[in-house]
Amino acid sequence: MESVEFEAWLGRMSSSFLSLSDAQRNVTLDRLIAACGPSQLRHLSTKLEALLKRDFLRLLPLEVCYHLLKWLDPASLLTCCLVSRTWNKVVNGCSQVWLGACRELGGCTPDNGGPQDGHYWKRVYVHASQRLRQLHSGKAFETSVLMGHSARVYALYYRNGLLCTGSDDLSAKLWDVKTGQCIYGIQTHTCADIKFDEHKLLTASFDNTLACWDWATCTRTKHFLGHTAAVFSVDYSDDLDLLVSGSADFTVKTWSLSTTMCLNTLTGHSEWVTKVLLQTSHVDSLLHSQGDAVLLSADKYEIKVWPLGREINCQCLQTLSVSEDRSICLQPRLHCDGRFIVCASDLGIIQWDFTNYQLLRVIRCTDLIGLPLLGFGEVFALILHQRSLCLLDLRSETLLASWPLPCFRKSKRGSSFLAGETAWLHGFGKDEDQGLVFATSMPDHSIHLVTWSERS
Repeated sequence: MESVEFEAWLGRMSSSFLSLSDAQRNVTLDRLIAACGPSQLRHLSTKLEALLKRDFLRLLPLEVCYHLLKWLDPASLLTCCLVSRTWNKVVNGCSQVWLGACRELGGCTPDNGGPQDGHYWKRVYVHASQRLRQLHSGKAFETSVLMGHSARVYALYYRNGLLCTGSDDLSAKLWDVKTGQCIYGIQTHTCADIKFDEHKLLTASFDNTLACWDWATCTRTKHFLGHTAAVFSVDYSDDLDLLVSGSADFTVKTWSLSTTMCLNTLTGHSEWVTKVLLQTSHVDSLLHSQGDAVLLSADKYEIKVWPLGREINCQCLQTLSVSEDRSICLQPRLHCDGRFIVCASDLGIIQWDFTNYQLLRVIRCTDLIGLPLLGFGEVFALILHQRSLCLLDLRSETLLASWPLPCFRKSKRGSSFLAGETAWLHGFGKDEDQGLVFATSMPDHSIHLVTWSERS
């Protein structure tokens, strides 16, 4: 058949084929396929594969691809990454999709979105989901023990991978958490609370005094005298040349860190002052009379906010409480990040706005009410149960996971245990979930450590 004649015949057949019903078309194709030889069948197979398995991600504009992919759940998106290199590249480019998945799961996602690389947020999602599975299965943490004290360990403080412990054996030790080695040891007084930096150690003592010690020489360089009962809490600022203390004599004192002179005695508490905290706000507030820095102090029923002026008999800026009749107690721990003031109570976890001191919410998780609050973030809160560490999801206000603990030494003033790194409470990111999670003193005078396990 000549080419021209063939084209005419093919046109007539195509027109006739289009005029048939679907059933007639199927019968016609069956008859044609039965008449085909090997060469025609191979050609037909190649054509059908190209028509039926068309890669729509290659054909559609990227904007349309992203719109379609956003309707898939993250697990399905991960499966899509295995289809081909093209699909993997397109899925990795869905930065907003992965960013949303991270937020929903509890990944660390800054308000401005951070990096716009979808591949980065996919890695964050995968890592966060792995960590959550480990938390549920009990494989997220490891434990170890520090030995070295010969009497009760009461005071602990953690900073930058280093743990400082104060004991009734009249010594303070500085430990490298990663190696478990004792770096420094100083003979001190009994310690109710401690703070340190790379040069010095500050201690609050049951002997009614505070002291400053030098790591290099292991000697006491300053002594602060003035309280008439045990000093339970200490905080300081080198920039402000200020040391603050809270005591069982119901007072808060401010001191010159350089001269040891008592600058002010703040009265108003009617219970032991178990926590003092220097805090700087990142938001201007008319209530803060001395720039943005204020002093917070807490007792069994109240949290007081003080200005840092040095006038005598200065009045507190605000008193925060849960109940006016003092029927509800606060836990002896206080958390403030410059935006929120948070404290656990017999009612639940109480959260105030730091800029205006208004009550924002009460988190009532039935299983965790009245328990010490170790750490509070944007996504998670870490709470200490009698026999376990509990992780609370702050978005749903439900218990997410727990980790068993041995029978540790209990303290009514909350100084014999602490949280380590807390950045991961804002969400799992690239490097947040590593290092120390929790430390507590044990009846045998050792220190029990809980640390993150190695990433899989």
